Amino acid sequence: MESFGQVLLYLIIALVVIVGIVAVIRAVRIVPQSVALVVERLGRYSKTLDPGLHVLVPFVDRVRAGVDLREQVVSFPPQPVITSDNLVVEIDTVIYFQVTDAKSAVYEIANYITAIEQLTVTTLRNVIGSMDLEQTLTSRDQINGQLRGVLDEATGRWGIRVNRVELKSIDPPPSVQGSMEQQMRAERDRRAAILTAEGVKQSAILTAEGQKQSEILKAEGDAQAQILRAEGESRAILQVFEAIHRGDADPKLLAYQYLQTLPQIANGTSNTTWVIPTEFTAALGNIASGFGGGAGPAVSPPSPGPSGPRGPIDSVLDEPLLPDPAEALAEAQRQAEAATADATSAGTRSGEPFDTESERGQRPGGSTPPPPPAPPAG
Repeated sequence: MESFGQVLLYLIIALVVIVGIVAVIRAVRIVPQSVALVVERLGRYSKTLDPGLHVLVPFVDRVRAGVDLREQVVSFPPQPVITSDNLVVEIDTVIYFQVTDAKSAVYEIANYITAIEQLTVTTLRNVIGSMDLEQTLTSRDQINGQLRGVLDEATGRWGIRVNRVELKSIDPPPSVQGSMEQQMRAERDRRAAILTAEGVKQSAILTAEGQKQSEILKAEGDAQAQILRAEGESRAILQVFEAIHRGDADPKLLAYQYLQTLPQIANGTSNTTWVIPTEFTAALGNIASGFGGGAGPAVSPPSPGPSGPRGPIDSVLDEPLLPDPAEALAEAQRQAEAATADATSAGTRSGEPFDTESERGQRPGGSTPPPPPAPPAG
């Protein structure tokens, strides 16, 4: 009997120890972060445990549910929705929500996930039912805003805040998709044709503008070149005239230069006719008078006779005006070199300031300038 009593005592002690351990385990609760525990005492709501260490009354307090306070994402399967133009579209939605009151989420609604899904479907059908297919495809932001407003108002008393509602996909019927693709292809072809035409137009305009600018610049360049060429010729003529005027060239030098220029008139392989000016006989008379040492007889152009017209060059060349060709050539070269030197020095001095003393000394036989030479006759 004593041994049996001891065994019974040991069993009772062990049972008490086990009950005590279980009571301690049930009484001490550690709540993790972002989780709230709803505690009931004797079947009624007692309190909500925040994150941390808490002690409950064993066998009196009971944890009803643990609620996750983090933001949650729920994706609902595609739902068939009819638009205002009687087309059935499949719409897939995604909802972002967060539990703000654990007590309301536990006691105000049995299953808030299912409630949010059904409310989203009904609200989506009401919103899409007032829009046609085109508006449905292009008004995602408007649909999202209306869904969020309705869901947030309805779930507020459940202790839930809806942060965002997104339409994941909108799938029209396959036949409508084919028509939309054809319409989109035609629209893109139209835009491509318009862009091509615009490109051709701009290219033609730019090409015309470039040709216009090129022609304008070319014309301006030709005009400037002609102006500069005319100015250069004018300055050259003025300098030569001034050099001849200051050098006081005699008729012999002018006649010799006249003879040197005459072959250039007939220069060329296609020239078959020589044009002999009427002043040619006067020039030959000046040469003859200069190289012959006296004033030779003036040669006048002959009149046409019975045997036909005879040129003045033939009547002059028939007479022996140059007794010694070598001496005449040497004398002509000396006079030409002297005239060239005088013209060069006069042209160099043409840029200097005007000096009346120098001009008076350059005038032969007096201070008055000689009269300008008479222009050649006819």
